[in-house]
Amino acid sequence: MTKIKDVINYLETIAPLAYQEQYDNCGLLTGSEEDLVSGVLITLDCTEEVVKEAINRKCNLIVTHHPIIFSGLKKITGKTYVERTVIRAIKNDIAIYAIHTNLDNILTGVNFQFAQHLELENLSILSPKSTTLNKLVCFVPKASKEKVLKSLYSAGAGNIGNYSNCSFTSDGTGSFTPNETATPSIGSAGNAEQVEETRVEVLFPAHKVKGVIEAMKASHPYEEIAHFITELNNTNQHIGAGIIGTLKTSLSKEEFLSHVKQQLNLSMIKFTKEYIGKVKTVAICGGSGSFLLPNAIRAHADAYISADFKYHEFFDAENKLMICDIGHYESEVATKDLLYDILSKKFSSFALNLSEIDTNPISYYN
Repeated sequence: MTKIKDVINYLETIAPLAYQEQYDNCGLLTGSEEDLVSGVLITLDCTEEVVKEAINRKCNLIVTHHPIIFSGLKKITGKTYVERTVIRAIKNDIAIYAIHTNLDNILTGVNFQFAQHLELENLSILSPKSTTLNKLVCFVPKASKEKVLKSLYSAGAGNIGNYSNCSFTSDGTGSFTPNETATPSIGSAGNAEQVEETRVEVLFPAHKVKGVIEAMKASHPYEEIAHFITELNNTNQHIGAGIIGTLKTSLSKEEFLSHVKQQLNLSMIKFTKEYIGKVKTVAICGGSGSFLLPNAIRAHADAYISADFKYHEFFDAENKLMICDIGHYESEVATKDLLYDILSKKFSSFALNLSEIDTNPISYYN
């Protein structure tokens, strides 16, 4: 039988909570992770109507992109839609799990799904994050090198982009003198020792530090292990905000707008009308992405598609590219399909359901 924590753990192997933005509130918001899963309802937003839908469809886990709780609730009296949603979920033993900016910030996440709909190629992160990687250096007897490396790889170390089992090693001589209370695996108390050792260096995601250290200790023969960990400022090309890619062929402004409208099933697009160039390189960001406009300009994008631009921010394009504001909901609604695909590859013992409720709070009058 599958527990809620099994679903959570799987999702977090794909989009670790460590990759969410500081302002965000991803993770389990209501419910117990020890409950068995009766069914999962996948939605972009969690509202009262969505909770009601979960009840009717016998789903006790809602996986939502946007967290219903962004900041702490000081009172739960039912006076706001947030409070009413939380109350209804708790009363009906429904767990709510949010997977938001951590899913935005992985290369294969929200923006990848967005890019696929637009038929973009040669994808890369628009604004890669730094300080998401650490380096471990440890010193191992030469005979134990392969055992320690295998253990470190299993714990998630040694992956660099499309390459796995990456490490650097160099040989040297280690020296030590065990004291009278030591129980050394090599040598004896009070006697100086010199051992042929290998210096092992591996990179790993910073949030996996505990598991990597445990793996090193479990596989290393020494009682005391000489090692150190360094936080790296390297940008992580697979983690960060937005995506940039290219169209198969260059399009005129009118052709590009028609392509976007058709591929994303849009009723309208707000755009910078002054832009007159061709469009080949396209930057995108699901949700509120105006903060990435400078990145899109520096990357020489011809167009930048996102949502929630303010009036004066359209001027900031300065005719260097075309801004396309397609709406927040419209830029992220395909996230439901992404989450369905992710979960369906792992779980088959319970029903996966896409919410049928349109949670977009915005309507357009034509």
